This record gives sequence, structure tokens and C-alpha cells, in this order.
Amino acid sequence: MSTLASVTDASFASDVLAAPGTTLVEFWAPWCGPCRALTPILERIADEHDLRVLRINADENPQASAEYRALSLPVTKVFQNGEVVKTIIGAKPKPALEFELAPYLS
Repeated sequence: MSTLASVTDASFASDVLAAPGTTLVEFWAPWCGPCRALTPILERIADEHDLRVLRINADENPQASAEYRALSLPVTKVFQNGEVVKTIIGAKPKPALEFELAPYLS
């Protein structure tokens, strides 16, 4: 199983906005219980569907969190060619996430 790579305010533009294809970004915080529940689900989805998934700590990276309105955690955003094409708020079970992400999964 993969460990999800982290992104920061400083690297957000190059790691997410300039990335080709589809990138899913999880906005999370260490104190957030639902975030801790969501991470292994996102790892499995990333492995099973060859999806690029990154995490950004909302507490440590307030610029991106504010810009993308990650106000309640976890928030998962799907980026394609630098644009948000899907926002999922809260932790969901794997089947529900796969259903919502179906248009972006290979």
C-alpha cells in the first residue's frame, strides 16, 4: 500500500495546479478523526485505480486551505488541468467515494 505524498502552500502550484491529468487532494489535520479514517481509504483507491492522491495539512498550509475553502475537514478536491472539478466534504466509505469519483478513475 502506498503512503500518500504531501503538498504544501509552497509546492501547491507545481504539485497540483501544473500537474497533468487528474490529481485528488485531501485537506486534513492531525486532530481530525474523520481525516484519519479517510486516509487509508484514499490510499486504497489510489492503489487500485492508479490515481494521484496528495494530502495537505490545513493547519500548516493556511493559504491553500483558504483559497480552496477547506473550512470543515476532511475536504477532498479533484483537480484536472489546474481546475477543481469535484469537491467531496467529509469522510465517506470506500464504495461511496468510488461512486463519486467514478468519472475520474481509470
